[in-house]
Order: sequence, then C-alpha cells, then structure tokens
Amino acid sequence: MSGWTAIVLAGSRPGIDPFAAANGTDLKALIPVGGVPMVARPVAALLEAPEVATLRVLAQQPERIAAALPKDERLSVEISGATIASTIADLLTDPETRFPLLVTTADHALLTPAMIADFCARATGKDLAIGVVERAALMRRLPDSRRTWLKFRGGSYSGANLFAFGSKRAASAVALWRSVEQDRKKGWRVIAALGPVVLLGTFLRLLGLDAVLSRVGRRLGISIAKVELSDPIAAVDVDKPADLDLANRLIAERQ
Repeated sequence: MSGWTAIVLAGSRPGIDPFAAANGTDLKALIPVGGVPMVARPVAALLEAPEVATLRVLAQQPERIAAALPKDERLSVEISGATIASTIADLLTDPETRFPLLVTTADHALLTPAMIADFCARATGKDLAIGVVERAALMRRLPDSRRTWLKFRGGSYSGANLFAFGSKRAASAVALWRSVEQDRKKGWRVIAALGPVVLLGTFLRLLGLDAVLSRVGRRLGISIAKVELSDPIAAVDVDKPADLDLANRLIAERQ
C-alpha cells in the first residue's frame, strides 16, 4: 500500500497528571477538547487526509484510547514505549515499519488535513523533516499565545508536533533526541547537545535554523530539513489550561 504511515503518540508520563485530573480523567489524551476526547481530533484529521495510507495510535493503555476512536480498517491502536524517543526508536528499527512515517501527538488537537498536506508535500525525500512555525506568523494570528521559542538568525521558531521519517537512517537523530528528551522544552539545553559550534552560532545569531539543521545532518550522516507550516495554528498543542481554552475557542470559531 502506497502513502504515508501516520503515527499518533498518545502515551502518558508516569504518575498523576494534574492537567488531566483537573479535566476529569487520568489520561491527557482523553481530555475533552471541543466536546470530544483530545486524541480523536488529530486521528480524524489524519483519516481524512488522502496522503495517509495507514494510521497507528500508540499508547500505554491502548484499549482505553481505542474506545475513544472510530472504527476504521486503516486504524490500529497499539502499545507504546515508555517515552516518545524510545517509541520512535522502536518504530525505526522494526522491520515491519512502512516508510515514510508521519509522526504527531495526541495533543495536536487543531491539526487539519490542510496542515498534513502542506507538511507531507515538503517533507518528502528527507531522512528527517521537522515541522515548525515562525514566531512572527503566530503572533499575527494569536498575539497572546505563549510558546517555547528557539531563536536563530532570521527568526524564532516553535515546533509544530509534526515529524517525517523517510528512512531508518533517521535513527541517529532519534538517539540524539533521547539524550535530551527530558530537556525538550528547554531550548538552550537542546541546542547545546548539538555541539559547541552550533550553540555558539545560535547564541550569537550567526546561524539560521536551516544552517543548524544542515550541520546536524552532516554530523549524523542524514538529510534534515525544516518545514515551515503555512498555517501558524500548527504550533498550538494542548499542553496546559490556557492551551485548552484557546483550542476550544478556535474550534468554536471553525464551527
């Protein structure tokens, strides 16, 4: 079967999740967003996207996640690893995995088929492509939105929770990701893990994001590219109460 294999990461961290508990559940992926479980929204967008051939949802409690999702022959709900990086590493080394992979998260509640089409069209052919949104674009649309921004020459970027893996070769990037996984919200620590030249170049604003990814790719022996999403809403995930309020408002506006 041709087309993308889409992966939705719907796992949870160990222990009590205060954000989930405040919204009547113990699993973040099941927090209601716009009247439906959060995870159901990116799943619906992916099932609607013609680029997606199969869809795999990965979670530590797959039976509970499956109960919140539609029945579709393209959709399976499976057990995940303990962390995001370990889960993706397992996917990349699994001989049954079909490439290319499109990876997103259960909290990408505002994902749309248009965003998926935009990302897939420009991610094709790379070992690893990373979806991003530039700060100025999001501020024009949502001036009060608060995101984690990484600053480079030519702009500041936030992740869009969209990743493309074109081949098993990207496993080297995932190994680097695993080394900084606990610090993924702390931009300077992530950049520091890429080496002193990248850290200094970014700190002094001597390097743009494309240059940084090119250097990292050469170091790892793979091709890496950013995909700057046309719709800045792609940067909005539902990670805290303010995000949930914003997502509910934007969904109401769409309807």
